[in-house]
Amino acid sequence: MNPVFVIVLAQLFGTSLWFSANSAADALVLAWGIGAADIGTLTNAVQLGFIIGTLGFALTGLADRFAASRIFAVCALLGAGANAAFALWATDLQAAVPLRFLVGLCLAGVYPLGMKLVVTWVPERAGAALAWLVGMLTLGTALPHGIRFLGGGLSWPMTMLCSSALAVVAAAMILRLGDGPHLQRRHGAPPLRLGRVLHAFSIPAFRASALGYFGHQWELYAFWTLVPVLLAGSGVAPAGSLQLAGWSFVVVGIGSLGCVLGGYWSRRIGSARVAASALAGSALCCLLFPLSAGWPAWLTLALLLCWGFSVVADSPHFSALSARACPPEIVGSALAFQNAIGFAITLVSIQLGTRWIGDWGSLVAWFLLPGPLLGLLGLWPLWRRPAS
Repeated sequence: MNPVFVIVLAQLFGTSLWFSANSAADALVLAWGIGAADIGTLTNAVQLGFIIGTLGFALTGLADRFAASRIFAVCALLGAGANAAFALWATDLQAAVPLRFLVGLCLAGVYPLGMKLVVTWVPERAGAALAWLVGMLTLGTALPHGIRFLGGGLSWPMTMLCSSALAVVAAAMILRLGDGPHLQRRHGAPPLRLGRVLHAFSIPAFRASALGYFGHQWELYAFWTLVPVLLAGSGVAPAGSLQLAGWSFVVVGIGSLGCVLGGYWSRRIGSARVAASALAGSALCCLLFPLSAGWPAWLTLALLLCWGFSVVADSPHFSALSARACPPEIVGSALAFQNAIGFAITLVSIQLGTRWIGDWGSLVAWFLLPGPLLGLLGLWPLWRRPAS
């Protein structure tokens, strides 16, 4: 079986853990008496766990000391267990937050190590392959909404347990596949020392890619968190309805198509220009959304679909550009460290976005707008060059 296919399918199944609690947001609000800001807190618990996990992998060099496939499999299994514990035993926010933190901690061994696995198998096609990988991350993020929609009468714990079961399957798939033959440590390469990954930021091409990624992260996860609220607030679907779950799945999930098509387009114009185009597209959607008040529901939905398509289409190209820019013996650590900083940025945008949307309404989109604009500015040294 094609290794890239196995990795991207495992990524889809494993990352379904990420927003599994968000798919149950309406039920949790009713059952626990919490609000939108508390749902943001649950999301940020995952983000914080992911940040600490990726920092641990990056600064200790663990991401490059052990087989990526083994780290992925172990973390997917542990994440499935923490997610199942939430579904079966969490009864309030105080019990739920530590469990969501553990899920995030485990995802640090799934997402960045999945990227490294792709590079170990097909380094010559990293941009296009990573586009598929991030596409599956996006679809995995949307998957709990889809499970809830298709499940109809399924309770929220059962929806979350479905995500845990998929993560177990992902672990088995990757453990059987193993690591690829590329990115072996070079003979005579410098030893992996604590903090050596910081060297990557002295490389101009890595720094430009990372800055573009940081701007992108300000917008991406806050948008994904707010999608159900934006859909309900704009009149596309009633709050708490299965219709809302279905459209949330489509708006988030369409980003997987953006990733895949962007991967093909990168063969013609290069990863940097694809990333810049996606940043510009999502910035335009941020700008237009608050102006959509009074539009027909179908037109607002079309704008949200364009936003969902473009908001993540750039993500795989930041990974490909960064992997290409740094020495092969620190690729895993460098990508994990870049992820850690990017996800730290999401903590701020998610917390403030979920806190302010009740008062700001659709104007919250303008709060996200600086992200893609600053990302374009940071990426400028790469996308002004000829395609490569």
